[in-house]
Amino acid sequence: MRHARRRLVRRVTRLAAVGGLLLGGTMVTRAVASEPPDASAVPRTYAASAADTGGDLVARLGTSRTAGSWIGADGKPVVAVTDEKAAAEVREAGAEAKMVDHSMDELKSATSTLRSAPRVPGTAWVMDYRSNEVVVRGDSTVSADDWSRMTEVAEGIGGFVRMERTEGTFTTRLNGALPMLSTAGRCSAGFNVTDGQRDFILTAGHCGPDGSVWFADNQGRQRLGQTIGQNFPGGDFSLIQYASGDAGAGADVVSIGDGKGVRITGAADPAVGQRVFRSGSTSGLRDGEVTALNATVNYPEGTVTGLIETNVCAEPGDSGGPMFSEGVALGVTSGGSGDCNAGGTTFFQPVTKALAALDVKLIVAAQNGSGQQGASPAPAPSASGTQSAAAPGDASPGSSTPITGTDASTLLSRLADPRNVGPGLLVVAGSLVALVATRYIRAEQDRKAYRRYYSATWG
Repeated sequence: MRHARRRLVRRVTRLAAVGGLLLGGTMVTRAVASEPPDASAVPRTYAASAADTGGDLVARLGTSRTAGSWIGADGKPVVAVTDEKAAAEVREAGAEAKMVDHSMDELKSATSTLRSAPRVPGTAWVMDYRSNEVVVRGDSTVSADDWSRMTEVAEGIGGFVRMERTEGTFTTRLNGALPMLSTAGRCSAGFNVTDGQRDFILTAGHCGPDGSVWFADNQGRQRLGQTIGQNFPGGDFSLIQYASGDAGAGADVVSIGDGKGVRITGAADPAVGQRVFRSGSTSGLRDGEVTALNATVNYPEGTVTGLIETNVCAEPGDSGGPMFSEGVALGVTSGGSGDCNAGGTTFFQPVTKALAALDVKLIVAAQNGSGQQGASPAPAPSASGTQSAAAPGDASPGSSTPITGTDASTLLSRLADPRNVGPGLLVVAGSLVALVATRYIRAEQDRKAYRRYYSATWG
């Protein structure tokens, strides 16, 4: 009876081990065949319901009844309104309404007055939607007399113009994510674009004038291309035509350092309060928040308008580099003040305005991961040009991808990811241990029985 029970236990154990091997193998196969659940590849976005976004509400209600919109801490749109009827419409659409004293028309009138005043290098101003003010900033190069004159202009406009002094200087930022060198200086590649026949690099306009020849190395052996279109000052963008006419493989990817990149899926305008990311060769991948739109900056080289203001840090060596969020191209680095130790302000040229002015389209990632020409339909800009945004703390740069790599390395990375194949490998390992153990126990029992038998026979 005891031997029968042992045989039954051994058989059940063997059957369980074989079943475990089959189950574990199936789990591993399914994990390897599918994409790993990478958090950066699955951005958590706030999807508006039937209601329009904050930008759509501003466009619908008009500039005389609103004063901009931004993203709240919960990722939902907040709209500044000047009357109760507009506030009711905003709330009905599912957004938050904030009553303010000054409309967008008044804010724009104030910035127009500032632009018409004598130009002072080292100053900048933005419309701060959240405080319902126009904020004028002066860096350390602005003299006391010039600052006094600017203050008089501001006081003449009204009490909603706030004057602020800032440390450092407002300067353009050279170099960037992937370096390009020419006699005009060192800059960075921003995004790859195309006109349907030829491919180009979109970068900052202050990087160099038309005719500048760019190389990928210090020796001038790897020629990239030549600047064929520049807008600076006024705007801050330019096109560099590839010498070969083709951007090549990986044209839809921007580098973020350590051999990694982010696939670009489209272009849009950011919203105030949105979390964004910037890549540069000096300071690497950095993130921050959009603090204002339509900023005007008086660089020493000239005045640039329509910029995106952020609190993302940048340093000399980061100019022309890409700004993006959730894989969507937003801007190229223009300039700013401060550094990544003390923090500072960085301005970006909006990508959408540059694409429209240059009549080119972004090269974006197709659904199968390969580059394709043209603007991506998802995520698409809204009617106001503002993309649906994630809550500031939840946004990611976008879908991560290696700059270089092979199918073998991709397979190994999946096998090494415990979230994908770990459970399956554990089941396989446990089943193998159980199978080997039952075989060993059976062999040991047979050996002992054999010895007992012959000991009794010859004994």
